[in-house]
Amino acid sequence: MNYDVVLQAGLIAASIALAAYCAVLSRRLRRLNNLESGLGGAIAVMCAEIERLEKAIRLARDEATVASNALSREISAARGERARWDLQQRIHEATLPPTARRLRKRAELRDA
Repeated sequence: MNYDVVLQAGLIAASIALAAYCAVLSRRLRRLNNLESGLGGAIAVMCAEIERLEKAIRLARDEATVASNALSREISAARGERARWDLQQRIHEATLPPTARRLRKRAELRDA
């Protein structure tokens, strides 16, 4: 046996080992990319969840905007009502006779 035969036998053995390694690697990669049980499936599920959460966030933001606008209108209406009520109270105070006003002031000072 000369050196060329030993070298070719070594190359053949290395090629067979490399082919086996590639086959194992290919099988593992196929399992990893499987859409039902592998990493591909997990990525697909995560993408679907992200889309669902983004939709929920958009919906919540829209609802919060509508509620905020409604609350702002209610606050403005309440301020207007309070101003009208204060005005009515002042008018009522002004229409009371002077003695009733003094008695009322005294009662307010006593309660305070």
